[in-house]
Amino acid sequence: MQLIVADASETDSLRRAVGDARIDEVWHLAANSDIPAGVADLRVDLRHTFLTTAATLEVMRDVGAKVLHFASTSAVYGDFGERVASEDSGPLEPISNYGAMKLASEAQIRAACESFVERANVFRFANVVGVPATHGVILDFVRKLKASPGVLEVLGDGTQKKPYLHVGELVEAMLFVADRAQGRFNVVNIGPEDDGITVREIAEIVVGAFAPEAEIRYGREPRGWVGDVPRFRYALERLRALGWRSEASSHSAIQLAVREIGQQEGWTTCRP
Repeated sequence: MQLIVADASETDSLRRAVGDARIDEVWHLAANSDIPAGVADLRVDLRHTFLTTAATLEVMRDVGAKVLHFASTSAVYGDFGERVASEDSGPLEPISNYGAMKLASEAQIRAACESFVERANVFRFANVVGVPATHGVILDFVRKLKASPGVLEVLGDGTQKKPYLHVGELVEAMLFVADRAQGRFNVVNIGPEDDGITVREIAEIVVGAFAPEAEIRYGREPRGWVGDVPRFRYALERLRALGWRSEASSHSAIQLAVREIGQQEGWTTCRP
């Protein structure tokens, strides 16, 4: 295996990285996934989430690569409230720039399937946790507690509820779908076999693990930031039909990720 460092949003940079290598299929996982950063600066998701897709497709066409596996997101659905989001749900109305650029990328891939892409698998993830962590609710809570062990400030009122999948299971699911999906353009939700866990429960797990005496202070709003979908429910029938189900619940995924991220951030003690 060879690691080549290149700017995936620049077509010429990708072309130089590919060189004269023969490429049969591409795994496109590059994107900005820090939603608040994309809200603060529109160029973040334009470049790192959409232009990476445009450049990838252009280079695929040039080198004759025919198969693409694409990391999308549940953020393309927008705020469905209590409705269950399936791959055929619509209209898709993302409320973050990240979701908007992922949806635009999906559309661009679908169009490419009419000309030079022979098969594309689009994976719409639930919230993914694990290490290495660069952002997200667990990392935010762990860093806040490390800086101020006596109190944890939570964005939002804690009622936000979403499904969470550990990155290890996500990789397993993507490989499984890539091996079994047969259509030319396959869109598949990937998530755990439950309706999720609340931010309040996550805060309590983090505090219990690292600072049991800490006070948890919640905000007043039902969402944590602009672009945050406060509640989300996922349909997984298409994934199950292919033969894959997650083994860990959202709660178990969070517990494992809390231990991993605590270790990443240098906590020496983590209670079960």
